[in-house]
Amino acid sequence: MRRERALRLAAPGADFLLAEVAHDLEDRLRLVSRRFQTAVDLGGHTGLISKAISGSGKAERTIRADLFFPDPSLPSPDLVCDDAYIPLKPQSCDLIVSALTLHAVNDLPGSLVQIRRSLAPDGLFLAVIPGAGTLTELRDSLTRAELECTGGAAARVLPFADTRDLGSLLQRAGFALPVTDLDTLTVRYDNMFALLKDLRNTGATSILSQTARHPLSRTTLLRAAEIYAENHADGDGRIRASFALVTLSGWAPHESQQKPLSPGSAKSRLADALGVKEQKV
Repeated sequence: MRRERALRLAAPGADFLLAEVAHDLEDRLRLVSRRFQTAVDLGGHTGLISKAISGSGKAERTIRADLFFPDPSLPSPDLVCDDAYIPLKPQSCDLIVSALTLHAVNDLPGSLVQIRRSLAPDGLFLAVIPGAGTLTELRDSLTRAELECTGGAAARVLPFADTRDLGSLLQRAGFALPVTDLDTLTVRYDNMFALLKDLRNTGATSILSQTARHPLSRTTLLRAAEIYAENHADGDGRIRASFALVTLSGWAPHESQQKPLSPGSAKSRLADALGVKEQKV
């Protein structure tokens, strides 16, 4: 519902965060030393990720797997599906790319297992997920304002996973050579309401089903804006909004992949390289 409303609004520049992520993913794919026959843009309802895959020159064929509602500004998707239930045959594709969507599924570990099973041996999964630290200033301001005005606080911002936890999930899902890295993007706004407008225009407002029954009152929102400006503003009065972007990459297991070295073999090779005799201490 949130994303469908964002598509109807079609606010100019609303996809700035996704555009930044798409540019980064394209650069990362360019560094991969192989080409992929079949790539899937999983949940790319703006088409930016499909363009990034094509721009990298690493995929012979790209399938855009869109959500269950159409984007009026794009041609019909190749595949209509929900990110949480991926209708791909086992080992049917070589590259799956996802950007800023998997954090919203109810069962992320299960989705990662489905993705790994859909990849052919030595296939690559590449994704960006908002991590812990995303919108921490907004969470702090809303919580403090609600406590002050009502005496209690409900979850108003989606919880985000830690970078290490996401890396562990890749391992649990069976990916080989899992890697996660964190890049924090700070966006500056005139006030909290400008940030909330951007979140609404990108379909990124809260999707929690178990939250307070009543929306925040005008009084609480105004107080939250004051707290935000008092505690998370720069010298010019503009506020900061943090987006912790965690990039995940993992490969479907294949016999050609290098196995991790044992501590003993690593030591012996280091001693040989240095031209010294290994000693036990």
